[in-house]
Amino acid sequence: MANQKITPNVCAYPSDDEHNQLHIEIELPGVKKEDIKFKLHEDSFYIHATKGDIEYVGSYAVCCPVKPARAKAKYEEGLLIVDVPYKEPFEDAVDVAIE
Repeated sequence: MANQKITPNVCAYPSDDEHNQLHIEIELPGVKKEDIKFKLHEDSFYIHATKGDIEYVGSYAVCCPVKPARAKAKYEEGLLIVDVPYKEPFEDAVDVAIE
């Protein structure tokens, strides 16, 4: 029998009043931590987790660029929580010479 693919419940929002950080919550009931794969880019994230013949799979865009290298994640009681700071708007801006 083939695995049943399910899109997990996801909630993502700015976690502080200054909107400096993105907070992501992903419901993965019954999944073991070692069976979770989470990838984060500046503008999106991907989740893949398995529990028996169930696969939780999803790919999501985020509203504003984030700093993936500074992300912190924890997993407790079926809930994956990821906090990652937003990237400053002009952090990688390049000065352009005007002729």
